[in-house]
Amino acid sequence: MRRLDPRRAYPIGAALAAVLLLIALAVRFGNTLGFALALAVPALGARLDGLSPPPIADEVAIPAEGGRLLADVYRPAAPRGALLLVHGLSRAGRRHPELTRLARLLSRHGLLVLVPQFEGLAAFRLDGREVDEIEAALRYLRVGGDRVAVAGFSFGAGPALLAAARQPGLRQVASFGGYADLRHVVGYVTTGVHRFGGRRYAARQEEYNRWKLLALLAGFAEDGRDRRLLGEIAERRLADPAAGTGALEGGLGPGGQAVLAVAVNRRDADVAPLLAGLPASAREALDRLSPLAAVPGLPGRLLIAHGAADDSIPFTESLWLAEAAGGRARLVILRGFHHTGPRSWWGSLGDHAHDGWALLALADDLLAP
Repeated sequence: MRRLDPRRAYPIGAALAAVLLLIALAVRFGNTLGFALALAVPALGARLDGLSPPPIADEVAIPAEGGRLLADVYRPAAPRGALLLVHGLSRAGRRHPELTRLARLLSRHGLLVLVPQFEGLAAFRLDGREVDEIEAALRYLRVGGDRVAVAGFSFGAGPALLAAARQPGLRQVASFGGYADLRHVVGYVTTGVHRFGGRRYAARQEEYNRWKLLALLAGFAEDGRDRRLLGEIAERRLADPAAGTGALEGGLGPGGQAVLAVAVNRRDADVAPLLAGLPASAREALDRLSPLAAVPGLPGRLLIAHGAADDSIPFTESLWLAEAAGGRARLVILRGFHHTGPRSWWGSLGDHAHDGWALLALADDLLAP
C-alpha cells in the first residue's frame, strides 16, 4: 500500500481541521450569526424573513402609575424568554423603524419582545416617571415567566438601569449607547469634552444635540413659565439652529436663565460652575436620574455597548458603567459606530471587522437562554 506523502497530508489535514472548525462554529453560533447578519444587513434580514414564521405583533395597555402604558408586544411561536426594549429621545418612540426591526428580529429568534411608548422620552423629556413606567412593564413581563431582561438605548438606558436595580431576579440588563452621569453628558454635548481614567478627550459637537439637551433640561426648571419658554426655545432651535429666540430668552426668570446658560455654554472650565448655579431641584434631578451609583446593585448579566463616534453621549459613559460593575459586565466599544448605527463601510473596514466579532459575542449573550 502506498504511503501518503507527508507534504501532501499536511494541507489535507489543515483543510479538514478548518472544515470541522467551521462546522463547530456553525453549530455553536448559527442562530447568533444569523441574527447578527440580519441586524447588520437589513436586505439580508428581509430575505431571511421567509425562512421562519413571522412574530405576532399586538398592542397592549399596561397599568402604570397615573394611567396606562401603551406597548407593542412581539410574540414568537415558542418564547424562551422575554425582553423589554426602552427607546431613547425620539419623536417616533416605540415605532422608530430601527427599533421595530430589532424587535421583530429578536422575536424571530425566540424572545417575546415588549416595546412601550414612553411619552416623556418621545417629547425629549426625562423626569423620572420613565423609571416607574419601566418597572410597570417589567412586572407585566414577569407574570408570564421569570426569564426577563431589559435593554435601554441612549437616554432611555439610564432609566432602564435605575428601574432594573429595583427589580431583583432579572436575567439580563443591557445599556446600548447609554449614560452613567448626566453631568458628564451635559459637559460633552455643550463643549465636546469628556473624561475617563485620567484621560481627557475632545470631539466636535453637533448643534442639534445642544438644543435637544435644552429640551431635556427645560423640564428641570422650577417655574412653569420658564419651562414653557425654554421648551419653545428648544423647539425653534431644533427646527432651525439659527432661529432668533431673543424675545423668548428675555422673558425667562433667573432659574430659566441658569438652565439656558448651561445649554449655550461652550467652555469646559465653565461647565461645573454653571451646573452648580442651577436651581436645587434641577441639581437633584441630575443626580437622581444618573444610574452610575445603582450599577453595583444590578441583577443578572450586564451588557454594555457604545459607538466610539457617538456625538450625543460619549463612549466614556459606558466605560464608567463597566468600571462600576466591577468586572461582571461585557463591554463592547464599537469603533465603526456613531450614536444611531454604523458609519460608512468605506474607509473603516478594519474597524468594521473588529466590530463584527464584538457584535457576534454581544448577540450571543443577548440571545442566550
